[in-house]
Amino acid sequence: MLTALSIRDVVLIEALDLDFSEGLGVLTGETGAGKSILLDALGLALGGRGDSGLVRHGAEQAVVTASFVPPAADGVLAERLNDNGIVQEPGEPLMIRRVVKADGGSRAFVNDQPASAGLLRDLAQYLVEIHGQHDERGLLNARGHRALLDTYGRIDGRAVAGAWRSWQAAEQALAEARARQAEAERDREWLEHAVGELNTLAPVEGEEAELAERRAAMQRGEKIAGDLQGIADLLEGSDGGLARLRQAARILERVSDDHPALTEALAAIDRAIIEGVSAQERVDEAAEALAFDPAQLEADEERLFALRGLARKHQVQPDALPALTEDLTRRLAELEGGEGALDILQQAAETAHADYRAQAEALHKARVTAAERLDTAVAAELKPLKLDAARFRTTIETLPEEQWTASGSDRVAFEISTNPGAPFAPLIKIASGGELSRFILALKVALAEKGGARTLIFDEIDRGVGGAVASAIGERLARLASDNQVLVVTHSPQVAARGRRHLLIAKSNDGVVTRTGVTPLDADARREEIARMLSGAEITDEARAQAERLLEPA
Repeated sequence: MLTALSIRDVVLIEALDLDFSEGLGVLTGETGAGKSILLDALGLALGGRGDSGLVRHGAEQAVVTASFVPPAADGVLAERLNDNGIVQEPGEPLMIRRVVKADGGSRAFVNDQPASAGLLRDLAQYLVEIHGQHDERGLLNARGHRALLDTYGRIDGRAVAGAWRSWQAAEQALAEARARQAEAERDREWLEHAVGELNTLAPVEGEEAELAERRAAMQRGEKIAGDLQGIADLLEGSDGGLARLRQAARILERVSDDHPALTEALAAIDRAIIEGVSAQERVDEAAEALAFDPAQLEADEERLFALRGLARKHQVQPDALPALTEDLTRRLAELEGGEGALDILQQAAETAHADYRAQAEALHKARVTAAERLDTAVAAELKPLKLDAARFRTTIETLPEEQWTASGSDRVAFEISTNPGAPFAPLIKIASGGELSRFILALKVALAEKGGARTLIFDEIDRGVGGAVASAIGERLARLASDNQVLVVTHSPQVAARGRRHLLIAKSNDGVVTRTGVTPLDADARREEIARMLSGAEITDEARAQAERLLEPA
């Protein structure tokens, strides 16, 4: 709900601060007083074009600030604010400010945070609906008619939305499987060759490192085999060191008793023999460990080179070859069994599609029923508003399948025919001016809309009518204002008398500057203004008496 509007230096308005309340508010004034300026100023705050011509002559900039009741924390408006990084403190009003410079350019702020004019327009659809001869938002926008009809008919579209999601998921799974199948078909020959080659080699994880280590050991053994044999010959040969030491020991054993030194010599030679035997055993052990089979070395080298070559071919590490074998084998198996899997996915998609179609058809029937009720309700509102020659209808068109959505398969549009025999067409192409506003009012009253913008502004809805029709307009505006904030610019005393709050728009001139001002009227001033609207330039006692009768509670 709009709670306040502050205007600075907009056309003829120098400085103006207005407070607004719930219910029906009326704005009156003589022709040319500047009522349109007030709406243009509000339009700026709602993202309208920032024309420098709106800046008051002599001023550097025009500033408009609109204050609204803060949005519900769980509402769509709060979600839009959060999406755009706008902070809305609990309990604080939502403040929208627009600045237009005289030399061109404009700036916008939401809660003192910089914003774009596009964001203001986005927020405006949840805050205010302005209905006039040049407005194309609100009920005139056919894109919102389906949601309005669903709200009117209390139609729950969750089953259709769920069926839509299931259908789309099934179609996506089928499309992905078909893409994989087509790719696999293109690679069938390569897959068969690659899998056969990998299975023939049968790589094992860690095998490459083991082969490389064993090959290196055999190559080292091959290199020192002659040296090891030479060492063995020096130690164990018939003329080797150990044989000579044993021969010397045998001689010493015979003469060692002849002198203590010979005994010590014998002990030393015995120790040498023991160490020599130990050395020989170590050499034999090493020779056995480093022993190689030329055939085995050749076989290991061939397999090692085969593993490394296949890894380079597939651009993976040798240890990744087993996993690659499994992956390519799986792809080949999927290809060979793909038709069966595709059949299953195709059946699932067809089932989901049929379910969606059934849910959408049920939703369509509910909409048709709601449309009939709405058409009857709107028709009942047209005659009292002097639109008895007009006809209203809600068209429901089944869209092509490629245009179906989570909201169903229907396109909904409100259409009218203003004269007998005239074809039906969208509201904005048929009606204009006050006639258009009266159609909007009839629709609004029939819909009794609870969602969307809660502030409704009607610009000269009573243009070209009077008497009973004006009274009917006033009665319906008051009824609409019981659940919404309604502001109406009017020339009709019958409409003005229905207002809960009355604002008078008037021009003044001090001989130098012309200004437009707005004055809230008390009961006496209000009676005088309605009397002026009834009688014209000269207010008569009879007009005052008639104004008093209009102001009497219904």
